[in-house]
Amino acid sequence: MSNPFNVINNSVEEIEVTNKEVELKTQIETLLSSGTVVLFMKGNADFPQCGFSANSIAILKHLAVPFKTFNILNDPEVRQGLKEYSNWPTYPQLYVNSKLIGGNDIITEMYQSGDLQEYLKEALK
Repeated sequence: MSNPFNVINNSVEEIEVTNKEVELKTQIETLLSSGTVVLFMKGNADFPQCGFSANSIAILKHLAVPFKTFNILNDPEVRQGLKEYSNWPTYPQLYVNSKLIGGNDIITEMYQSGDLQEYLKEALK
């Protein structure tokens, strides 16, 4: 059965573990390179733990793009380390091809202007 409203996006995968035997920077870079579109968020795609994460998930699901999520609440070390790595203090954080796009405010602005759709279309070629 088709899904004309894109209510269900089955192309979401949760990243659950990192290799704690390597240094933090390597863990972060491995997470970033684990998919073309990666969202670091509070909670997961099925149960976001804050409104900003829920909004970002809703946008990505609406666009029906494949993406991965990482629940930063499950790993305080990555949570803090990514803030320093990206020089971005808040979550969620959206990365495309390992490049920081921004947080919920930027994701929302880009979506509303159509820029996010174009950016993701190019990235997923």
